[in-house]
Amino acid sequence: MSYVLTPKEVKERYGSMFCRGFCTIVDEKNNIAKVVETCTARGPVEWDLVNRKRAGGVILNTHLDGCTLTMSTFIGKKELKFGPSSAELGGQGLESLTIIDGKVHTVWKGIGGASIGIGACLPQAEGIIKTIYPDNFKIGGAHTASVEIITPMLIRVIVGIDDTDTKERGASWAMAMDMARKCPYGKFLEHKIIQLNPRSPNKTTNCCSTAVAFAIEPENTDCLVEFCKKFITENTLSDETAMAVFKGLKFSESFVDWCLRAKSTIYTLDEAIKVAESNDVEVTYITGKKGAIGAIAAIGCFDLGIKSAEISKIFE
Repeated sequence: MSYVLTPKEVKERYGSMFCRGFCTIVDEKNNIAKVVETCTARGPVEWDLVNRKRAGGVILNTHLDGCTLTMSTFIGKKELKFGPSSAELGGQGLESLTIIDGKVHTVWKGIGGASIGIGACLPQAEGIIKTIYPDNFKIGGAHTASVEIITPMLIRVIVGIDDTDTKERGASWAMAMDMARKCPYGKFLEHKIIQLNPRSPNKTTNCCSTAVAFAIEPENTDCLVEFCKKFITENTLSDETAMAVFKGLKFSESFVDWCLRAKSTIYTLDEAIKVAESNDVEVTYITGKKGAIGAIAAIGCFDLGIKSAEISKIFE
């Protein structure tokens, strides 16, 4: 038997704790997902990162940025291994991530003090629908606890933009940031400035494109894309503005390589459109076509961290 608590009910039972946000982003085509957890302080998520990696389960890799922990996982189930010293060390892990009736179900296990994290802290975070507890659930001390957290199924949408400014006015990165912050659909995840080839004959000043990413329910993606089109149309200062859209968590290696080479190569529009079509990137000409190359390149460079902002070595 089991019982169910909403985040509000968890907070009433255990008191206000420290997890501020939690969401699950899936890519069913590639059988992968991302679990994003934001804490009040960095210490707890540092401990979570180390111990969840130690336990294995469905976690593939982790990334910590400030107080936000992002875990890349596969969709499925895998046994956790806390190790022979778990009784002394405690432990915590993600055993499974599955999709049931359009919702994401994650099963977490914790030993000792870590059971408080998965039983009292995570379940009261913003973004969680409800948590299922076994009837014999106990936290703290030497107890081993297990809970099933249910969240909305979200997908990632990346919007790439280029050529919105002139030599006298505007900046694509600033307009994209403004657009992302004002967007009423989905959750704004990240903003990236992509350094491209400074020798491009069509650049304004720095030759940078930009992209923003959202986590959103699949049924609302059309509303998000239409909002972005309208916002860019109303705010661009250029007659060559274009937008590119990608839905998912994974790019092909050849696509990322092509986009990286936009830092040192002068591509034609035909080359860019061909690459976009073969990599599920949708291109929209807002006021013109020249911005499409940079908008597409911004998509493929999005997950490269600081590398996306770097200048190609041939210009150093």
